[in-house]
Amino acid sequence: MRPNWDQYFIEITNIAKQRSTCLRRQVGALLVKDNHILATGYNGVPAGVTHCEATGCLRQKLNVPSGQRHELCRGLHAEQNAILQAAYHGVPIKGATLYCNTKPCSICTKMIINAGIVRIVYELYYEDALADEILAETNIIVEQFNKG
Repeated sequence: MRPNWDQYFIEITNIAKQRSTCLRRQVGALLVKDNHILATGYNGVPAGVTHCEATGCLRQKLNVPSGQRHELCRGLHAEQNAILQAAYHGVPIKGATLYCNTKPCSICTKMIINAGIVRIVYELYYEDALADEILAETNIIVEQFNKG
């Protein structure tokens, strides 16, 4: 059966996450407008930086619980990398939809708002009360993908 657009793009996030170099969680993201992919991203270290597979996980070494102290990580989140890839290549993303296999954290949420993204479709819920609070103050449409 032919997938609808949300199914199609969520499946692509799950392919993108396979490129992740994170030892704790693999996440993929897509920026889409008018059913065309503008940029993709996955979580991992910046270009040219040694992967955590070689250095070990800083968050694990410091016993940082999931969902806390996001800045204590060598890597970038998938959403951040998708936004940065669009900027790097001069692709406007205002009015786009972000597809992500995990709901964005509060840091990514702030970037999403200021980037002009108008809709978020995510597969798995990620607990971040601040992200939820901030999103509730916006007009961004937030939907959890339902495989149905």
